[in-house]
Amino acid sequence: MVPARLHRVSYLCHISPLDCPDELSGERYGGFLGRSAPEPGTTTGEHVLSEELLETETRAVSGSTHTTRWRDSLADAIFRGITQIAALTVLALILAILGVLITKAWPAFHTFGWHFFTGTEWDPVTGKFSALTSIYGTLVTSLIAMVIAVPVSFGIALFITELAPAWLRRPVSTAVELLAAIPSIIYGMWGLFVFAPLFADKAQPWLTAHLGKWPLIGSLFQGPPIGIGVFTAGLILAIMVIPFVTAVMRDVFEVVPTVLKESAYGLGCTTWEVMWNVVLPYTRVGVVGGIMLGLGRALGETMAVTFVIGNSHDINLALFMPGNTISSTLANEFSEAVGDTYTSSLIALGLILFLVTFVVLAIAKFMLLRMSAREGART
Repeated sequence: MVPARLHRVSYLCHISPLDCPDELSGERYGGFLGRSAPEPGTTTGEHVLSEELLETETRAVSGSTHTTRWRDSLADAIFRGITQIAALTVLALILAILGVLITKAWPAFHTFGWHFFTGTEWDPVTGKFSALTSIYGTLVTSLIAMVIAVPVSFGIALFITELAPAWLRRPVSTAVELLAAIPSIIYGMWGLFVFAPLFADKAQPWLTAHLGKWPLIGSLFQGPPIGIGVFTAGLILAIMVIPFVTAVMRDVFEVVPTVLKESAYGLGCTTWEVMWNVVLPYTRVGVVGGIMLGLGRALGETMAVTFVIGNSHDINLALFMPGNTISSTLANEFSEAVGDTYTSSLIALGLILFLVTFVVLAIAKFMLLRMSAREGART
């Protein structure tokens, strides 16, 4: 019997004799492959057998392809379902947390009303609570941190990507990344036992003497030289935020096409002009995203701020005076809260922090969308 492979080859050879392999011709198979193609309108046994074999294999291949496609479709459906479940789980967790916060905080809102957001009292003895002092401290310390961290982070990222020699880039990048790995409580202890005494003895008196008499901003640099306060908390937050903002800026600066920078240098631009007119416009969206990431980190920091802010429920214009934040208030008092109103007020502070962070991130997203739309309109 002639193998099935030879039947297929013989059929192809009948159609196109020139394509018939040499090793399959001759007398090896009794001259089978040497036979001429059948005349039109006539059939031979070999021809019919070849057609049947081809039809059988075609049906087999078609069935196999259908099975493979069905399996791929099933795998795609399972993968899509898993990813959807993961995404919906995150959304469900956020909604669950928000729901619990609103439920637990409602007694405080019901008792104090809008005065909870506008008042400055926080007295567990009399049972009067309000959130303005904590909100003020949270926003001011975060603002101080970003004012210091953003230019420093920009300078570090610029040095790493444009100015540093090759042998120094890796050590500097590693050192910056190691700062992000230090626990926040270590920053707090260092700030309280090392930075605060030095700041009280050296920096704070000098700032008060030289800037305290300036118009408009002089009142910001008043206060006793005790080393702890809102300004110290802002400095510690800036040190903690710098690694995150720097890492993002460095990564986005490195993706700028070299041809753009080399073209600017070829036109005679300085390094600063290249960064300001070429790199920053190209990476604007990523830079803003990194800044907002650092701001979110500063808003929610707890332990480091609790160590150095002074934990006083007062609003002072002077940055050297003690204050508090939402996170520091929760860390200090939640374990000691007695009574439903006290506990509900603390949970209400947590809800406010959640909403403040959400609003900040929403504003950042809106800014990024506006920037993207402007870039698209320009191009």
